[in-house]
Amino acid sequence: MLDFIKWLWSLFRTIITIILIVILAIVVTQRISNNTMSIAGFRIFTVITESMVPEYKVGDAIFTRTIEPSQIKIGDDVTYMGKEGSFQDKIVTHRVIKIEKDQNGRYTFQTKGIANDEVDPKINETQIYGRVLYKIRSISYLNGVIGNLYGMYFAIFVPFGIIMFIDFVVFRKQEEKEDNDEENDDDDDEDDNDEEVDIVNNKKIDKAKQKRKDKRNKRRAKRNKH
Repeated sequence: MLDFIKWLWSLFRTIITIILIVILAIVVTQRISNNTMSIAGFRIFTVITESMVPEYKVGDAIFTRTIEPSQIKIGDDVTYMGKEGSFQDKIVTHRVIKIEKDQNGRYTFQTKGIANDEVDPKINETQIYGRVLYKIRSISYLNGVIGNLYGMYFAIFVPFGIIMFIDFVVFRKQEEKEDNDEENDDDDDEDDNDEEVDIVNNKKIDKAKQKRKDKRNKRRAKRNKH
């Protein structure tokens, strides 16, 4: 039973560790690079305005992935870097409402916030970071926690501290089990040794009896000759 629990915990620990490492790697990379880098094309952004209400609320985390311009469709939500007007140097996530393609095969997109009355300035394909895959509030919470130094330490070290503590408990139980097994083996060895001693002693006794019997037989044989 203990071996099964240990195996189950090892599997659970591995899965949780991988998830934590992936999420932390993405979030930390975004923080360090100011959203200019991605991991395998994935990025995480946090919604800070109400332009996409009710689809995305302030504080929601959106998960995006790099996509070919030809695969973007009307109705997709895309994240891009603004380059004109009030959108200059701002990361924007809005919905595609119009797509154009010039003679050179380059795409131009028209986007708009769901809650906005006005459309955005047109953007070209090079401005787009990716298409929104989904939103997840737990990642948004983690993203906010890692925004400060103490929060980052808490988010990184507390989960791993819990894992290490449980590992220690499981390890101690395994050691105790092995110690008990060794004691039982020692007891079995002592029993085996006692049995071996008894066998040797019995053989000596039998041998001594046989010698005495042989001597008696020899004396009888001599008397019979006389």
